[in-house]
Amino acid sequence: MNQSPVPDAVDDVFGSSADLAVAYHEILATRGIEWGLIGPREAGRLWSRHILNSAAVAGLPDGGVSVVDVGSGAGLPGIPLALARPDLEVTLLEPMLRRSIFLTGVVGELGIDDRVRVLRGRAEKCTERFDVVTCRAVAGLGKLLGWTTGLFGASGVMHALKGESASQEIVDAERFLARHRLTAELTDIRVPGAEITHVVTIRRAR
Repeated sequence: MNQSPVPDAVDDVFGSSADLAVAYHEILATRGIEWGLIGPREAGRLWSRHILNSAAVAGLPDGGVSVVDVGSGAGLPGIPLALARPDLEVTLLEPMLRRSIFLTGVVGELGIDDRVRVLRGRAEKCTERFDVVTCRAVAGLGKLLGWTTGLFGASGVMHALKGESASQEIVDAERFLARHRLTAELTDIRVPGAEITHVVTIRRAR
């Protein structure tokens, strides 16, 4: 069992779901590494670099909306978002069978399968529509937009969690954005105890 200390921010960020967040941390620190979804070197920074970092977007979606987490992998950012915002309906979209099996087990073990579902498939092949699209460490912004813009309608939005190159990715995607009448806004969000989360928000131009 991983004995990493639980940051003080966990109670503030996850509220009544704080115990579930701790349980999710333990799953990532054990089975997540065993299944190859989390690198062994990440074990000591699961809270700061992954879980709290992902939960930084919890304040962005409106209440009661549907969210799809594209390329969910180990459930980041979808599961932390669902734990921090139990009013959301979250779909974890993952093309790889092994990861889908892992996610299904985690969702069931945490007891959140009434509001979180796992859908195996690729974003560009998905015919469903959602209010909000999230993704983390999936692909460069230009390629990512090509896969995901069909997932949200005229009033939808995408919150892409990016690395230090977020600003440059927006510049590189300018032609795609203009051609598809999309706007991009970069926001840096800081959660105590976590690395800064760089969020690129994509909306359809009015």
